[in-house]
Amino acid sequence: MKSTKFVVGLMAASLLFLGACAGMKDPATKAIAAAETALASVKDDAAKFLPDELKGAEGTLASLKDSFAKGDYKAVMSGAPGLMSSLDTLKSHVGAKLEEAKAAAGKWASYATDLPKMVEAISSRVTTLASSKRLPKGIDAKALDAAKSGLETMKSTWAEATAAFTGGNAIDAVSKAETVKAKGEELLKLLGMSAG
Repeated sequence: MKSTKFVVGLMAASLLFLGACAGMKDPATKAIAAAETALASVKDDAAKFLPDELKGAEGTLASLKDSFAKGDYKAVMSGAPGLMSSLDTLKSHVGAKLEEAKAAAGKWASYATDLPKMVEAISSRVTTLASSKRLPKGIDAKALDAAKSGLETMKSTWAEATAAFTGGNAIDAVSKAETVKAKGEELLKLLGMSAG
């Protein structure tokens, strides 16, 4: 008789536990759906500007989905607020990057006009110097070699900058363009040319 009461008590406790778990399934389902929606709204821009932060959020969501699949709704409900908070942060960071990209796109216009001219002027000067019998005062063979090497670096970095801008990453494009500009100014000085 005692064992029957024990079994009945155990079954009742199990049913209560299962009922409590079932009661958490709906909120857990909604929490995961909300997280998926929040992630989807920033995913494309985050992939472009903040891939590491995106990977972290996706990993947390995958972990919560795994807990859900195992019926551990309590883990989903305890982890969901942290995920939503990190998704809010990600959204805020993406917004800042989009503003930065907008500003960079504005800067790009002048770089796209000025830097190819600078590269062409330096290239012309290097070609002229390389074909002359005697180098002008202040420029030796070592300086000319440095200018040739620097010019190649400028050209390849400018190609990368252009590709980045064409690919929609104005921030990276402007960063590379600024590197080209700095290198160009250095070479202009080395070759005795004016920056104007």
